[in-house]
Amino acid sequence: QVQLVESGGGLVQAGGSLRLSCAASGRTFTIYGMGWFRQAPGKEREFVAHISWSSSSTYYADSVKGRFTISRDNAKNTVDLQMNSLKPEDTAVYYCAARRIYTNYVNKESQYDSWGQGTQVTVSS
Repeated sequence: QVQLVESGGGLVQAGGSLRLSCAASGRTFTIYGMGWFRQAPGKEREFVAHISWSSSSTYYADSVKGRFTISRDNAKNTVDLQMNSLKPEDTAVYYCAARRIYTNYVNKESQYDSWGQGTQVTVSS
């Protein structure tokens, strides 16, 4: 099993920046990739970004492309999400997730089997 703990959420004004971090522990050697998802009030959870654990290749949702950057530090077993030019519509609970299978569908929740508890991001207008 892999355990995940997010940190770094908070309140920020529109146009501002936040950096989220996710620390992984446990059987981290089994991780193929890490993703960030978010869930706004009254909406379904949606994919935000993904990074491959070995190659560092990245993939982003269109809504955050060019504003968010996902990165990882394998030595520390952490994955960060740098969020710039934040908009009120980015307000959500952000979750990190780990997948331990090979897949082409890195934007699908079903491909991930470990989830963090979530961290709140609120962007005021």
